[in-house]
Amino acid sequence: MPSSHTLFGPWRKTGSREKVLEVEIAPRLILVAADLWQLGCFCSLWSMGTTASAAPQPVYVASPLDNVHANGMAQSSMSPVHMVNIHNNKAKSIITNKVAPVVITYNCRQEFQIHDTVLKANYKVGRISDSLPEHYLVKGEYFMVQDVSSKADVLNTTSSYGAPNFRQVKGAYPLYGMGQPTLNGFKQVLQRLQTQGQQEIIFFCIREEPVVFLCKDDDFVPYTPRRKENLHENLQGLQGEETVESLELSIRNELHDFAKLSKNILYVYNDIEFFKDEPQKMSILCEEDIHVTEEVYKRPMFTMQGYRYFRLPLPVEGAPLEEDFDAFVNILRESPSLCLGHSASRVPPTLVFSCQVGVGRTNLAMILGTLVMKRLKGDSQLAEAGTSEPRPLFQVIQSLIKKLPNGQQLMEEVDHAIALCSEMHNIKEAIYENASKLEGIGEDYQTQGSTTKEYFLNRTKQSLERYFYLIVFNAYLHEQYPLAFVSNFSQWMCCHAWLYRLLARMDVSELSAPAELLTKGARVLVADEYLAPDVLSTIKEMKVANFRRVPKMPVYGVAQPTSEAIGAVLAHLTDEKRKHNHVLWINVHEELALEGNGQIFIPREPSCLDQPIPVPTSDPQLLQKLESSLKEEILRAQKWLEVTLEQEKQMKMFKSCLTIQEIFNQHKSSHQGLVYKRIPLPDCSSPREEDFDKLHEAIRNALAEDPHTAFVFNCANGKSRSTTAMVVAVLTLWHLKGFPECTDDEIVSVPDAKYTKGEFEVVMRVVRLLPDGHKRKKEVDLALDSISETMTPMHYHLREMIISIYRQIKPEKTEKECKQQLLRSLQFLERYIYLILFNTYLHLEKKDSWHRSFSVWMEQVAARAGVYDILNQLCFSEFEDPRVMTLARLRYRWQQQDIQSLPFRGEFI
Repeated sequence: MPSSHTLFGPWRKTGSREKVLEVEIAPRLILVAADLWQLGCFCSLWSMGTTASAAPQPVYVASPLDNVHANGMAQSSMSPVHMVNIHNNKAKSIITNKVAPVVITYNCRQEFQIHDTVLKANYKVGRISDSLPEHYLVKGEYFMVQDVSSKADVLNTTSSYGAPNFRQVKGAYPLYGMGQPTLNGFKQVLQRLQTQGQQEIIFFCIREEPVVFLCKDDDFVPYTPRRKENLHENLQGLQGEETVESLELSIRNELHDFAKLSKNILYVYNDIEFFKDEPQKMSILCEEDIHVTEEVYKRPMFTMQGYRYFRLPLPVEGAPLEEDFDAFVNILRESPSLCLGHSASRVPPTLVFSCQVGVGRTNLAMILGTLVMKRLKGDSQLAEAGTSEPRPLFQVIQSLIKKLPNGQQLMEEVDHAIALCSEMHNIKEAIYENASKLEGIGEDYQTQGSTTKEYFLNRTKQSLERYFYLIVFNAYLHEQYPLAFVSNFSQWMCCHAWLYRLLARMDVSELSAPAELLTKGARVLVADEYLAPDVLSTIKEMKVANFRRVPKMPVYGVAQPTSEAIGAVLAHLTDEKRKHNHVLWINVHEELALEGNGQIFIPREPSCLDQPIPVPTSDPQLLQKLESSLKEEILRAQKWLEVTLEQEKQMKMFKSCLTIQEIFNQHKSSHQGLVYKRIPLPDCSSPREEDFDKLHEAIRNALAEDPHTAFVFNCANGKSRSTTAMVVAVLTLWHLKGFPECTDDEIVSVPDAKYTKGEFEVVMRVVRLLPDGHKRKKEVDLALDSISETMTPMHYHLREMIISIYRQIKPEKTEKECKQQLLRSLQFLERYIYLILFNTYLHLEKKDSWHRSFSVWMEQVAARAGVYDILNQLCFSEFEDPRVMTLARLRYRWQQQDIQSLPFRGEFI
């Protein structure tokens, strides 16, 4: 029998059932699996001058098959190294010697030996600069930096209280905030609170980034991983799907390995300004020299009866996620002393919140705590915590408090809470400061410093969003606290989805964009021939691009028409063959448009001519006012303007200029039955609930006056939005005049046939939820098919566009391009679902003559049934996980009409 060799040298076994497998995996790792049938074999290993430990340890080994070819030969290249949890393998002993550690499992069937070179192969090294030494990097790229510098302690409380910026809210509420303490500092904080008579203490760590504590001078000092490019900023989103606690444990394991590989030395940085005496050398002898956050904050639970700890990660910027609020609410639910039913005489618990410096996130958490205490004590007192001049409200906040029950009171309570917690930071004032800085950036920065404007625009929106959510959360507390939080915050938000609609209109700066942008060259005019190619070849006969009719129905679609085109279409509809005495013309175009020199022009940004500039309003009078301002500025300037035509750019002087409303007004004198309405729809996303209401009401009113009314819908190119409006008209007409017969589905054997029929998993979830859902979907499909028959050259069919655009997401495309394609496909998918929902509404509410609007029905009926919960997880679940997709959420999808952001113009109103 040939002998086997371990790293010790020869190792001989006796016994009739000997089996030895020896596979070389790179020159660094040897795995030997053998049956140890005799105790003597085990004892011979034990006697090699080593000590044994039964403690489980993670051991890095490579799969024995990783580097073996089909012919059985081993590769010479290095294989990936995997981690084997010896505890799971029931490790009996871990034996160390001068060569390498040995692991023997409980059943004595496997032996592992590990070299330090194995660990080294897994880790990358790097340096901050050429003048500084090289060392191992956390997760292959991050440097460990001391968490809080002494400069951050503005209130100078570290020595007296144990933590930087330690403070209590103004007033009598037992709420405290602070920055990141050391271990001894945290003990000092708890001792101080106890001496003040605080019996029940709930401590919240609200950091989302990983923190580890390293042993230093009889204390444990916090350190965090940072990027080389910005050593001053913490990492967000580093953990991915794993919890931040798991990430901290993983980092601790790495740091422990780094120390073992560097003679028990770990390299960290304290001075990232001047790098004097950097990096620092920390002595790490064992894992207990490295603490994770949970160890620092949870261990007092064993010595303090009234102490509890929670990790509640909050974002550095913007409002918390709905699930963050849910986590906070769950803590309220599970805390008897925070329930409304507890004795009024009982002292409420002390809440302590801590982030890195104790400012932004801590301030936000203290405000949330203050709102909770207000509800707990039934305190409606709004005494001034500080004097400040009242500021004008942002438009989105005005709309919010107008629609919320007792909205003014809710906002005032939040303002009072903000004032009580404003010792270091005032959330509301931050909105105005950021908006002022944003508007103070001159026009010269548009090309050279556009990122500066974008930065302050994002800061303004984030701070406004945070204030918005505080008011909303206060409304939630008012409703749900007395009900013991029957619904969590996420569910409550889905039942009030109109809040997400408001958020989508947070930035309405386009309403104040000056008309001079055109005459100064900051924006250009783009001709309709560039934006709306006449793929249906109707300009010659009808004077307008893409004119079409739904077969056997008085429903038409066109591109944006000129005055001449409107006349041609009206003549066509009122001739002896068609004899329509009344025509309802609905313009669903969301952008501003003008007729100049007999041609339609639309303002665009020179850097992105193909991207629409949506005007954030549904008010037709306001749109008319903005178009009039453009017209007056063009005629006043009397200068040559750059315009983009189909093939080229030209300079034009406009002798005549008319708004769209003025064009239709001219035709009303010769066509008494013409009614013109402006109901702007989003370019690609679904119409809003109130848009369906306006379309439905306009169509019904026209039919009530004349059942033979013709309906014409136009958008920029007569394609996407016009089709959606035409479907609404067709469904409404069918409900009033009867549905055509629905034929059985044809068997289609083409790629993605299931999806071109709209049978996506999320669609079918909605269909199963709705009464007669399959039939309602089939009716919408019939409407889409009948409309799309007339526009085959456009290659546009809503159902087909959904999967067609999604399939355009390719690995070779940039991340922004892929995200744009994903957004578009999701928008079309949502539009399709909304059409099915609208058709269901028409069926269910027909008995009451649609007395209840679609908006109200969606809020009172569909939301309660869980429709918005499905829309809040909108994705192609056949291909991807909704949990990792931000665009699956209403909050993000409805705010993003386009991935590419346009330059900021006007004022943040």
